Amino acid sequence: MLPSTSSFLADGRLERTRLSPLVSAFIGLIAAFFLFQGISTIVLLALLLNTGLSLQDILNDLASVLSANPGTVLISNTVGQVFGLLLPALWFARLHSSTWKSFLRLRMANPRFLFLSILALIALIPIVQWTGSVSDSLPWPDWIRELEQAQMDLIEGVLTHDFSLVFSISMLALTPAICEEVLFRGFVQRQAERALGAWRGIAFSGIIFGLYHLRLTQAIPLSILGVFMAYVTWRSRSLLPAMLIHLANNSFAAVMGKMASSESSNVDLESFTFPLTIVIPAAMILAGTLWFMHNGEAENRTDDGGDPTVASLPSDQNELREATP
Repeated sequence: MLPSTSSFLADGRLERTRLSPLVSAFIGLIAAFFLFQGISTIVLLALLLNTGLSLQDILNDLASVLSANPGTVLISNTVGQVFGLLLPALWFARLHSSTWKSFLRLRMANPRFLFLSILALIALIPIVQWTGSVSDSLPWPDWIRELEQAQMDLIEGVLTHDFSLVFSISMLALTPAICEEVLFRGFVQRQAERALGAWRGIAFSGIIFGLYHLRLTQAIPLSILGVFMAYVTWRSRSLLPAMLIHLANNSFAAVMGKMASSESSNVDLESFTFPLTIVIPAAMILAGTLWFMHNGEAENRTDDGGDPTVASLPSDQNELREATP
């Protein structure tokens, strides 16, 4: 039996409709997806048109236009994440609970746990990268290959462009670390845990995170990373470790991109892979770190620092104190 991990008041408007937490999670995900895509596209077109390009020019050779304007792509993506992912997640959380910070687990985390989270990530990166290489080697259909190659070319172009490292990390690491974590590990995971229980909720939010990136060949490694971040969120009772992990992981990609763009570097982002001589010891280190993470924290501490004993308020006041099972 998993311990209770948190408490919050389920007294928002959507709670009074008796809407299933899982249905609410899907509605939030669909709304965030279309808002992100729509806002990013509108901002991208506005910025490109402002450079003197016509709409016909953009549509005739979209791939080349995007490759030639990586800064515009980054800015539009950042605006889309803030207004399409972060703000809707905060709004949905408020519709479920007046104590929305506790709902999203927006609280400080144990410094020791933060250290263990980064140590676990260092061990996890070779595993995720190796898994991605194995997945990519499978016989995927040509249309998937072509679609993902176009995505990879755009990503590599952004990573290797001559941006300052601070700018790259701000756009590629800091923004997603905040926006995506509030949506996936904050709102979606909370609702999945309420509907499915802790372990299945962790798996659900991690797999959804992997699929949400629309890269089928990389869905498995992205899901592994998502499940890991979901676990540390549940175990620490805080969103901060997952944000830190996301920031560190994307910063690593930004640094690798900067290295690949150097004329003296032999780093190839597409062919780079970790050998099994590194992956196997990394898996052992990860297992040991997860053991310390799982057994080293107090079992009965709540998100908001309150009484771990879950008490139900009168239902006619529409205020029910919820706890993760």
